[in-house]
Amino acid sequence: MSNLTIVILAAGQGTRMKSRLPKVLHPLAGRPLLAHVIDTARSLKPAKIIIVYGHGGEQVPETLASDDLTWVEQTEQLGTGHAVEQAMAEIDDESNLLILYGDVPFTQTNTLAEMVRLGSEGFGLLTVHLSDPTGYGRIVRNSHGEVLRIVEEKDASEAERGITEINSGIMCTSAKLMRDWLGRLENNNAQKEFYLTDTIAMAVATGVPVNTAHPAMEQEVIGINSRSQLAELERYYQLQLAEQLMASGVTIIDPSRLDIRGDVQIATDVTIDINVILQGNVRIEAGASIGPNCVIIDSSIGEGAELLPNCVIENSSVGAGCQLGPFARLRPGAMLSDNAKVGNFVEIKNSSIGRGSKVNHLSYIGDTSMGEGVNIGAGTITANYDGANKHRTVIEDKVSTGANSVMVAPVTIETGATIGAGSVITKTAPEGQLTLTRAKQVTIEGWQRPVKK
Repeated sequence: MSNLTIVILAAGQGTRMKSRLPKVLHPLAGRPLLAHVIDTARSLKPAKIIIVYGHGGEQVPETLASDDLTWVEQTEQLGTGHAVEQAMAEIDDESNLLILYGDVPFTQTNTLAEMVRLGSEGFGLLTVHLSDPTGYGRIVRNSHGEVLRIVEEKDASEAERGITEINSGIMCTSAKLMRDWLGRLENNNAQKEFYLTDTIAMAVATGVPVNTAHPAMEQEVIGINSRSQLAELERYYQLQLAEQLMASGVTIIDPSRLDIRGDVQIATDVTIDINVILQGNVRIEAGASIGPNCVIIDSSIGEGAELLPNCVIENSSVGAGCQLGPFARLRPGAMLSDNAKVGNFVEIKNSSIGRGSKVNHLSYIGDTSMGEGVNIGAGTITANYDGANKHRTVIEDKVSTGANSVMVAPVTIETGATIGAGSVITKTAPEGQLTLTRAKQVTIEGWQRPVKK
């Protein structure tokens, strides 16, 4: 919308959050509250997005800096009217002006599009009826149902406090008219602030029609002022995401125990058990199964793969038909080819595991290139660090290592080699041969175990 300017008010301190972090930077679904509002603003394709910040100083613009955002600082918090006034120098009089709030993350694009339409015809105001309107400004109408003004709760009479229709604060009107009204605001109120809501009465007095729109769900206009409210809306948002996934063919065992904190794409017939966290960019292909208590961060899970309980997958890729866990950990750079198996208490870092290879028990595989059909015995590790530098281990196809073996990198285990249990391998193990390193077994006669005195 080429003539639309959006101002997002994000300067409030949020004292009830009791935090050194600016309120608008507190995370919801893994992203700052303000980031959700910015995304919705972008969906309207405005000519300009202006963000008024204050509390927290440069921390807010530094966190969310982008070429399509204009930042304006409100050095003194003197009310919402004063906040918008700080942005007016950046706004063309020919624009329609839409005002949003950095702590109201769930307003939908279609709701705001209706607001813009109403604003182009006069003054658009987003309101909602609440069973408990405590804390909100009330919409005062005349006997014909026309909006007369907004009264803040601290300034309202007892009768006005009984009104259940509240002001969301979201509004749209001509930038030129708003500039005039802001210049005439006064702070003769209980808060000694310049209320943006007083512009409604000014619009009415000058004959500008004030029309209201209403959201589909009241959560669209609920602001977050405390950690309790943040937790409540987090769960609401997570349930919405879970509903969308289930509608697309994903089985979620308990939607109330799934957390999505990023950009997640999940194919049909995937099953997700309880207490799963999906964070960042996550892709899960058709038919995969994610067991309880798994955490997947910036990773892809292949078709038909199975994650048993308590796996942690980070910056890794899991091929089709793989099985992991329980209690397996893939650290950044782990790449499992199709049908690989990683068992309980195995950690893999910056390593590729070939098709059909198995690392079943109690192993650490770091900085390793592993071929196909390899079988790694229990307790085997690749020692990749010499105290100063990392080195790589190469394990070629169809290798078998006995339990408690150590491959000291840099080292190569050639195709078809077998490593005897308990060996420490520091040189190339030749193709198709048994290689082992063991001292002769000795029994010390007459030795006695120490006894506690």
